[in-house]
Amino acid sequence: MKSCFMNGISITIQRQVLTGLLLFSVTIGIAQSHDTIDRIEPVCWFTGMKMHAIQLIAHGKGLSAYTPAIDWKGVTVKAVHKVENPDYLFIDLDITPAAPAGVFPIVFSRKGKPDRKYSYELKQRNKGVKAQGVTSKDFIYLLMPDRFCNGDTSNDTIAGMFDNVVDRNMLSARHGGDLQGVMNRLDYLQDLGITALWMTPALENNEEATSYHGYANTESYHIDRRYGSNELFKALTDSLHARNMKMVMDVVPNHFGEKHWTVVDLPMKDWVHQWPVFTRSSFRDQVVPDPYAAAADRKRMTDGWFDSHMPDMNQSNPYVQRYIIQSHIWWIEYAGIDAFRIDTYPYNDLSFMSKWRKAILDEYPAFSCFGEAWVQSVANQAYFTGGSKLGQPVDTHLEGVTDFQFQYAIKDIMSGSTDSAGDINRLYNVLASDFLYKNPYANVLFLDNHDMSRYFSVINENVERYKAALAVLLTTRGIPQLYYGAEVLMKNLSNPDGLVREDFKGGWPGDQVNKFTAAGRTAHENEVFDYIRVLANYRKNNKVLQDGRLMQYIPGDGAYVYFRYDNAKTVMIALNNSSKEIKLDGERFSERIRGFSSAVNVVTGSRIKELKTFSLPANTTLVLELLQ
Repeated sequence: MKSCFMNGISITIQRQVLTGLLLFSVTIGIAQSHDTIDRIEPVCWFTGMKMHAIQLIAHGKGLSAYTPAIDWKGVTVKAVHKVENPDYLFIDLDITPAAPAGVFPIVFSRKGKPDRKYSYELKQRNKGVKAQGVTSKDFIYLLMPDRFCNGDTSNDTIAGMFDNVVDRNMLSARHGGDLQGVMNRLDYLQDLGITALWMTPALENNEEATSYHGYANTESYHIDRRYGSNELFKALTDSLHARNMKMVMDVVPNHFGEKHWTVVDLPMKDWVHQWPVFTRSSFRDQVVPDPYAAAADRKRMTDGWFDSHMPDMNQSNPYVQRYIIQSHIWWIEYAGIDAFRIDTYPYNDLSFMSKWRKAILDEYPAFSCFGEAWVQSVANQAYFTGGSKLGQPVDTHLEGVTDFQFQYAIKDIMSGSTDSAGDINRLYNVLASDFLYKNPYANVLFLDNHDMSRYFSVINENVERYKAALAVLLTTRGIPQLYYGAEVLMKNLSNPDGLVREDFKGGWPGDQVNKFTAAGRTAHENEVFDYIRVLANYRKNNKVLQDGRLMQYIPGDGAYVYFRYDNAKTVMIALNNSSKEIKLDGERFSERIRGFSSAVNVVTGSRIKELKTFSLPANTTLVLELLQ
């Protein structure tokens, strides 16, 4: 039995956290007047939207006994839905193009009782919306707002929030980074060659512990106050757009935090997936595409909870569907963001995700999404993308996924002994399987992220091999992504995860070292930073490395060679991950080299005068622009 105080009402809910079963109880203990409406979401809507039919979720003591009415031009109440919990109403509205922007009352009436009124707003559409999508033209920088830079110490703690400890010496505690800190470092990111920013979730996460990572949101329409505000999030997006950069928002449709207001007081039992005892997901994504999978295995994978404090949303419930879809469209319109990264994509109901994606595309045709697909094969990874090329029962319309198969391959190649060429064919094989995708160029490539050991540590802090892997990341097909601090050789293994989520040195007042400046970096750190900056800016200014065609050659003699080419340019990329220099025979690559007489090293600017034979140094990836 647990009681909590929320928006003036003391609510008691039977809750067995250890079994994962959420049950209705009675609502008791009125702390304030019955005549209040705690909240309505979406918190506002917008004029002139293609999504003109929306569903409001209204919450207040005994609200189901009331009848809502609206007197505003172009806005009609089409239906009112009462659900199991008497404190909720779901109100279907139709908002025609004739509806003007403005604030109007929603009047809730009940015979013999005073009316309840709630002021609701229709805003003008956001003229600054970009919704332009991220594509293979981009280079994404992933950061955790709490660990990147503290630009406003006044919001480090917020009175009344559960997780209110700020301690930079504790891996699981909040450290105080925020949106203002990110805004303060946009010059740094732009100089590095970054074109898109992906932050781990910034929505309010008012959980009792480890709330810094954001993946158990407790609000759907509010930025975490310890990061800033909705207005600051929009200002950050606007600042990115002013620099011709993009904003990627991290969304989690699969689960909420246990203290999300709709979980604390469930509208209905099947708002979340219920189990007789706590049932965690099996995390076995194979059962989703498996034609022979048992229904029970598939159900546990998709309907099991991700964790005991992360209730799994019932995405087959039409009220849940509309709540999630509307909240995500709201953020695109309000803040003008460009793309979504979708957390734990395989755990979602794919029929719902198809509907979700279609709704976004109907409103914003250029808006793009990529899903986290932490799976173990190319086929399983491709299964979740759009195009229905693998016999999926539904077209997800998902452009791309986080390409874990690329990451596994480049990790294996570079983490072996320096006296071994490693299984260099694995990377070749990953790309050779691209026929499984509708558009492999929409996949997001990475060496590491916030859930994995840092790549620099995985390859035993070998700077040359690190640069060789970075060169492949920035020159092969797809959308490259860099995890914050990778450019200054941040390291550690993910055991626990907090070790790979350290603060970026120089982001906090009083830091003794500032890695945001060349003066604060070591020689090796500046070497890697400059290496990434040169390649990233070359990529940004040369379409051939963005959407140019790719041709790869079967690896041989420890070398893997591929080309990016279009009608304007040809770039040759040659990887040698062994500890010995290799001599390349140009005749082997005559199909692509024919017509070119020399090359320039994109990183160093040095010239290779002839292409008949040339040396490929040990532990190196050469990036050569071919010249006629």
